[in-house]
Amino acid sequence: MAAINLSLQVIPKVPDERTYEVVDKVIAHIASSGVKYEVGPMETTMEGELDQLLVIVKEAQEICVRAGATRILSVVKIDYKPEGVTIAEKIGKYRQ
Repeated sequence: MAAINLSLQVIPKVPDERTYEVVDKVIAHIASSGVKYEVGPMETTMEGELDQLLVIVKEAQEICVRAGATRILSVVKIDYKPEGVTIAEKIGKYRQ
C-alpha cells in the first residue's frame, strides 16, 4: 500500500497543567516509531502505511491512560490516495 497522511490530535482529560506533559509522551512515541512526522500547534501529522499509523493511534490512547488520563478525545484525519500522498507534496513549497 502507498504511504498516506494521518493527523492525530489527542486531548487527554488530565489537570490542565499536565496536558502538555501527556501530549509530549504521545509525540515521543510517534518519534520513536520511525514514521515520518511533523508536529503542529494543534495536531501531529504522520506519513506511512495506514495499518501502521492506526496502530500508533491506538497506542496513543494507551499512553494517555497510563499517564493518568480518565478520558481521551482524539481527532484523526486521513488523507489517502491509491498512488500515495506525502507531507512534502502538500507543504514543501512553504518550506525555505
